[in-house]
Amino acid sequence: MVDEVMGNSTPKVSEVLVRKKERRLYLLAGDRIIRSYRVGLGANPAGHKLYEGDQRTPEGKYTLDWRNPYSDFYKSIHISYPNEKDLELASAWGLDPGGSIMIHGLPNDVGDMAFAYLGLDWTDGCIAVSNEEMDEIWDLVADGTPIRILP
Repeated sequence: MVDEVMGNSTPKVSEVLVRKKERRLYLLAGDRIIRSYRVGLGANPAGHKLYEGDQRTPEGKYTLDWRNPYSDFYKSIHISYPNEKDLELASAWGLDPGGSIMIHGLPNDVGDMAFAYLGLDWTDGCIAVSNEEMDEIWDLVADGTPIRILP
């Protein structure tokens, strides 16, 4: 259950949790869910990201380490993929793990077609939300916040 937040006393987000099978992103304050969002994932969402171009969203523990207000999508917050384990796995297969995995809004040029993206897995491996939801996440989540992405 999502806590109701009263006035301007929104608790500090301590972690972002993504459950890929549920297509949900949760903002947590300790063990409490303070916000929940429906997300779109990579177009090939099952399993952990292995290499650039596989259209999978990674799974594991990362950090939200920087943001870009001028990205090709409506705002973006970078996920620290690949981590050391991802690099080792990709190297063992002789593959490039890729990168530039973000939480972001819709494409900047979407115009009146925004409705067509919502609820679909359409990214190259990123985690997408509506632009309004991205504004809220942008305001509530600080750089350095941990993110866990579960299957």
